[in-house]
Amino acid sequence: MNRRLIARLDVKMEHVIKGVHLEGWRKVGDPKARAKLYYEQGADELLYMDVVASLYGRNNLSGIVRAVATEVFIPITVGGGIRSLDAVKEMLAVGADKVAINTAATLHPDILRAISDTYGSQATVLSIEAKKLPNGGWEAMTDNGRNHSGRDAVAWAVEGQKLGAGELLITSIDQDGTGRGMDAALIAAIAAEVDIPVISSGGVGSPKHVVDMFRNPDVSAVAVARDLHSGKYTLGDFRGACLQAGIAMRRVDAGLAA
Repeated sequence: MNRRLIARLDVKMEHVIKGVHLEGWRKVGDPKARAKLYYEQGADELLYMDVVASLYGRNNLSGIVRAVATEVFIPITVGGGIRSLDAVKEMLAVGADKVAINTAATLHPDILRAISDTYGSQATVLSIEAKKLPNGGWEAMTDNGRNHSGRDAVAWAVEGQKLGAGELLITSIDQDGTGRGMDAALIAAIAAEVDIPVISSGGVGSPKHVVDMFRNPDVSAVAVARDLHSGKYTLGDFRGACLQAGIAMRRVDAGLAA
């Protein structure tokens, strides 16, 4: 099975932003233009996260997703502030293929079952923002890493699968935005306990970091943000390194999404 490269776009109002440890954000681009650029570079999927949705009580990306979906023909996942079936319906109606649920699921786990039963497990992504604990393990955080859920990240991933999630998005808060590499131990601990695809996010600083993560056969996808937004690397650079390392990837013509 081909592994996937996902372009992650964290959005605040009308801007793509990037921070470190899910805070200290700075503006790095336009969410529509960036989506088109990463599509042309060969992204397998796009991931939009509304990072201030919890402050306003709803996701504000519907207009952006509607516009992007007319020009970008790869799966789009949308997360942040999605707390009801009506919100899911709205996002899927404007062109999203999947929704990522974090805070709402920790408060009302049955929402995962409701989404899965209504729209299918393939559209249901459990987003876990994990932070290392001093005595070992990781806690699942909520509200873009601001608040504690009290849930063990690995146990919550297992429960999420049982509730109907068809995919897991695991973001390492400790590694996010650092460029120091991904939290391989976190991803391995979760991937070993579930049978659904696992997306690793947080910490990519070079193509080698992506290759290293894909050495784990249980990792389905890697989400990249910082180095794409800065222009340090393109998705072609990451894909080329993976192919050279013998990792099964979708082959993309240079400069044109296949």
